[in-house]
Amino acid sequence: MESFDFIEIKVPAKPEYVGVIRLTSSGVANRMGFSYEDIEDLKVAISEAVTNTVNHAYEKDEDGEVTIGFGVYENRLEVMVADHGGSFNLDQVKQNIGPYEAAEPIEQLREGGFGLFLIDALMDKVEINSDSGVIVLMTKYLHENEVGLDDDQISTTQ
Repeated sequence: MESFDFIEIKVPAKPEYVGVIRLTSSGVANRMGFSYEDIEDLKVAISEAVTNTVNHAYEKDEDGEVTIGFGVYENRLEVMVADHGGSFNLDQVKQNIGPYEAAEPIEQLREGGFGLFLIDALMDKVEINSDSGVIVLMTKYLHENEVGLDDDQISTTQ
């Protein structure tokens, strides 16, 4: 089985915490060696998913939580954003998740679902599970030329 690190963060479903998640996402992606452009894409996509939860998952008087999970693999970052609180059971999430189809009626996923089109455009793979609450699983691959920035890279051009 492929080894990876898993980071899980839980924040109140309030707009003021979106920036905290953006910074965390940026820090994790930067440590992995993603390019500046890819880090920006990740920040926008993750912010969009968290904002969607903050704005639509809970009633105004409800104290909701957003759980964000980062699966740090050698060649990719998998990010889960869930609105049901609780911790991730990774095996369960992966068994019950399916690809996001742009043709799906957006209202079924949640009002204001335009963000999903944006997330889909910025990430390499987007999957959704809406059985109990909504879980968005986004994957961004590290491209070969971004890996090993600290290694001895020798230019072949003279």
